[in-house]
Amino acid sequence: MNLTPLTDKELIQKYLDGNEFAFETLLNRHKEKIYTSIYLFVKDRDLAEDIFQEVFIKIIRTLRKGKYNHEGKFLQWAMRISYNLCVDHFRRSKRRTKVSPTETFDIFDVLELKDENMEDHMIKSQTHTKVRKLVDMLPPEQREVVILRHYADMSFKEIANLTNVSINTALGRMRYALINIRKLIEEKNIVLQ
Repeated sequence: MNLTPLTDKELIQKYLDGNEFAFETLLNRHKEKIYTSIYLFVKDRDLAEDIFQEVFIKIIRTLRKGKYNHEGKFLQWAMRISYNLCVDHFRRSKRRTKVSPTETFDIFDVLELKDENMEDHMIKSQTHTKVRKLVDMLPPEQREVVILRHYADMSFKEIANLTNVSINTALGRMRYALINIRKLIEEKNIVLQ
């Protein structure tokens, strides 16, 4: 039976009824978005994979205990778990997140680019690097909203739910992040092309 057309809620019920493939389908449906959001916070492939596994262990335990509330919002729930595990990691290690590439992964590598010549590619790469450095300079709450909105592609409602703030607060943080980025561009005479 093809499980792909089933909703998250239906897949969860099938999993609870003993169908292991239902959970695998659910995992495959959401793993890229969850893993990417984790990676953007921790900036370490091995650590991101560890946290990703922790997220799904926690999900499985919660499902098996019957404590999952079926509101049709599995992805938001999973993202909240991953966010909380990332925050726990940073509290333990007292490190700050940075939006920067590593030698093995760069979020811009997965974006589809139209045919570009080498010069266009170099300019775009330099611009992305400058933008990532500007995002790194933002206060943590503003940096968090920028990462979740532009790199994890979350809505402001999802960001508000995930970070336990109102939508207006999330919007305000984004607004101040953009204002601060503009100020940094002017102060440092940065040219973005």
